Amino acid sequence: MRFRLPIVLTLLLAPTLNAADKTDKAEWEMPRTAWGDPDLRGIWDYRTITPLERPKELAGKTVLSDEEAAEFEARLVKTKNKDRRQADGLSVQADVANAYNEFWWDYGKKLTADKRTSLIVDPPDGRIPALTPQARKRYGAMRAARARLPHGPEDRGVAERCILGFNAGPPYNPSAYNNNVHIFQTPGFVVLLVEMVHDARIVPMDGRPHLPANMRQWRGDARGRWEGDTLVVESRNFTDKTSFRGSGKNMRLTERFTRVADDKIVYRYTIDDPESFEKPWTAVIPMAKNDQPMFEYACHEGNESMFTMLAGARAQEKENKKAENE
Repeated sequence: MRFRLPIVLTLLLAPTLNAADKTDKAEWEMPRTAWGDPDLRGIWDYRTITPLERPKELAGKTVLSDEEAAEFEARLVKTKNKDRRQADGLSVQADVANAYNEFWWDYGKKLTADKRTSLIVDPPDGRIPALTPQARKRYGAMRAARARLPHGPEDRGVAERCILGFNAGPPYNPSAYNNNVHIFQTPGFVVLLVEMVHDARIVPMDGRPHLPANMRQWRGDARGRWEGDTLVVESRNFTDKTSFRGSGKNMRLTERFTRVADDKIVYRYTIDDPESFEKPWTAVIPMAKNDQPMFEYACHEGNESMFTMLAGARAQEKENKKAENE
């Protein structure tokens, strides 16, 4: 993990899905690029401790009261605080295995401003729809590969291999740190550079068709368009080497970026993958303008940690074989 400066932001003031949009639009005018498109340029921070899925203990509860939100935030912040681990009885060995201390983590400390209990807004229960039998079989095979000693790098996740991972998407979801995306615009193109894994997607805006179905890409094949003042990015042609919450290679992802104030973007994505989920599902995540620079996340597939993990696996195999022969 690369060194980074701590980012200090005003607390996320996420717009609610409808009411805040109307309020903002009544008092605010969309900035435009020199060529007339809505101006989304800049660095946008999407950290929040609002969970992707609604916790089961909050079933049926869409939003929290002020008092409930304060208690929920305090409990999550305490639970996630890495510097409390040894004080709570975690061994030194387990503490080291869990990696960084609190300085390096940046989950955020606040729920969305509307105090939602999940980032998922559809289905209404705030939960990811059930996986299909086909997806469960695929997911089981992946878990089995992760459980055994790795035969090669392909047995480890793409995050460990620094290809994709964590919150890098697509789609974007808040995670442990580096919850920033830098949006660039030129006539005919948008670039989405996410801080995690230093990953960039170049999105054509000129109406060109998607790639043929036999041409697959790690991040999918993205095409963009404007619907009013909303940037819509549709991606397909993913590979079978990646998965998002159980998705498959035929997932279709639709992302929507709507700027609703100088310091706010509403990010909304929908996953449509009938082969993997019983029905489509949608999440809404607030993004706050960040005036701090973004630094390179120097993670790459050929890193030394992968060599060390595989070398450790071979050493463990030798130990296991020796024990069997004794």
